[in-house]
Amino acid sequence: MHAYGAPPAYAQAVLRITDARTGEPVEAAPARRGLTRVEAHASGLDPTALRVLLVADLLVRALELGGTPVWSLLTGEHEQAELRAAARALGIRPFEDGGDLGSGLGEAQVLHVATAGAGTTGGVLVAVAPVDSPTTAAPDLSDPGALRLALLSHARDLPVRLDAAALHEARRTLAHWRGSVADWARRPSRPVPDEVRAELRTAWEDDLNVSEMLRVLRRVETWPDLPDGARFETYAYADRLLGLELTRDIGSLA
Repeated sequence: MHAYGAPPAYAQAVLRITDARTGEPVEAAPARRGLTRVEAHASGLDPTALRVLLVADLLVRALELGGTPVWSLLTGEHEQAELRAAARALGIRPFEDGGDLGSGLGEAQVLHVATAGAGTTGGVLVAVAPVDSPTTAAPDLSDPGALRLALLSHARDLPVRLDAAALHEARRTLAHWRGSVADWARRPSRPVPDEVRAELRTAWEDDLNVSEMLRVLRRVETWPDLPDGARFETYAYADRLLGLELTRDIGSLA
């Protein structure tokens, strides 16, 4: 069983992201409080395009949580209205139209989020692997939270098999977590343990390692000596990045 002790001492955290052009990690926001442009490159309503936007959404959330001002853009050629509507269903925040970008706003960093091999120039390339969906080219939006979790459960540079089994497991996990969070919310609030907070921050600041964040949440759920109020605060804290609406069912339990 994983045990938590005193929090480790570490320097101020910095979000680092792998540049697919060089294979090297770079600072996502090299200038403190400097504007960072996150430009998603996606066209058409399909699971891969939606995954590109989801990764861009995570990047924007992580930067904003670190206090970095972000300018988020979507660049594409077709079915943009349909893609934006699907993105809203998944809890992806709106992106401005990047078609008329012009010369930009003097941003300190430019991060392009696109499928591997996309023809982007300048800045850092954050590559996203494709999604294999055996049933239909359009994403299944009947349960957007489950779809978001299924896509988040894999490293962005690894292909995802988005089949019925994957969606069923994501749906089951999400329902379980939301029910648990609603139950824990009825207990007195307790702070997130310092070491748990550090583990979550270290995970998302290490190349958006969401898979490790999910593993931390699973450990927290079963840690026997942790008050339920601290479990609640931990899940709510992590959800600021994950965007899974883990607190949605609070008040719904009898």
